[in-house]
Amino acid sequence: MAQIVLSMLFIFLTMLGFSGTVESISGARMYLEAQCRTSIYRELCVETLLPYVTKNALGPQQLARVSLAVCLTKARQTKEYVDMVAKRFNKSDQAIEECLHQINNGVNQITLSVKEFQQIGKDGEENFVLHEGNVQSWVSAGLTDVDMCIDGLLGDGIGGREKAMIKAKLLNVKQLASNSLSLFNRFASRHRASHIVKNP
Repeated sequence: MAQIVLSMLFIFLTMLGFSGTVESISGARMYLEAQCRTSIYRELCVETLLPYVTKNALGPQQLARVSLAVCLTKARQTKEYVDMVAKRFNKSDQAIEECLHQINNGVNQITLSVKEFQQIGKDGEENFVLHEGNVQSWVSAGLTDVDMCIDGLLGDGIGGREKAMIKAKLLNVKQLASNSLSLFNRFASRHRASHIVKNP
């Protein structure tokens, strides 16, 4: 619970630094539709970010940071749920145990990506490419872990309400991570292009 609160605090603090205002929900939605156009799960991208841009006009970097922080919060919530289910099964369900291990890895990878993202711009432009590669690698690794967990649960032939709920939560994390990676790539591409223009 403390970790979730910290994640939400990070989102809140991120937004405080920006005073631009999006005057209407429809205006915010139009803005996000443009920003999310490269995302696979576009509607989820828009709905995830909409609460954060109706009063604050966030740029590409801030949108990517908020998206990744939301993804981390959802991943941690899913980890807590899987852990609860594993305890209920008394660690007798191998598929759930393996899934718990994978989602733990996924949370760690996404946590690393959030921390790495926070370093961008703090230690000089020459380190941008290093930070960019690390964020991309860790988010991609987190996606792989979530996919492995989903595949394991789908392949074990066992149903049940708990597993259906786990699959739904994992799918949501997967989609959020995919959108976060897309938004980050969009920001990184624009950043590099802008830097090249300023420093030919």
